[in-house]
Amino acid sequence: MSLNLAYVRRKSSILDAPPPLLVLLHGLGSNEQDLISLAPYLDKRFLIVSLRAPIVLQAGAYSWFNIEFTPKGNFIDMDQAENSRLALLSFLDQLGNQEVYDPKQVYLMGFSQGAIMSLSVALSTPEICTGVIAMSGRLLDSIADKLAEAEALKKLHFLVVHGRGDQVLPIECGRGIKTYLSTLPVSLTYREYNMGHEVNAESLSDIAHWLKQRLD
Repeated sequence: MSLNLAYVRRKSSILDAPPPLLVLLHGLGSNEQDLISLAPYLDKRFLIVSLRAPIVLQAGAYSWFNIEFTPKGNFIDMDQAENSRLALLSFLDQLGNQEVYDPKQVYLMGFSQGAIMSLSVALSTPEICTGVIAMSGRLLDSIADKLAEAEALKKLHFLVVHGRGDQVLPIECGRGIKTYLSTLPVSLTYREYNMGHEVNAESLSDIAHWLKQRLD
């Protein structure tokens, strides 16, 4: 059975048991080749799969949902965001038919739009994953309507990283994630950096360390 989303992968160094899984979700206008470039810096025990978002913007450029940029603010196509959330759930449900991994050790790692989608998937359907790394993201207002029961959320681990100089999704977005997650029964690590809308060496080092700690 073919999967509903295209992806590229990096194999795990583990040969004698199902490895942990790390799912990478890119940002607006990028593709599956973007975040996979971080793989050499991440724990070799992970099977890493980097997904391509379903909405085509132009050749080589994709998105999880469209955004209208106006003087009054940025408006998200919420129907597309919901369709992408469901597409991700379908992908994760079917991935085990194509790849061998430990379903009890599944982490989502997203940048910008990918962070938004990772948070939406985990908070609405926590049984699908173990934890989330949200890089330079924000929460959708609609998440409150889809939030899972508190008991189901208890096993989730979150690492939220954001740049104080982010001009695309300002630092208030990252702090908003921190404030919201702090009200939930989840494990939360929050970090701010002197960077813009990007992944810098310091944040990547912290991400790699956090992931290694989860496995160790």
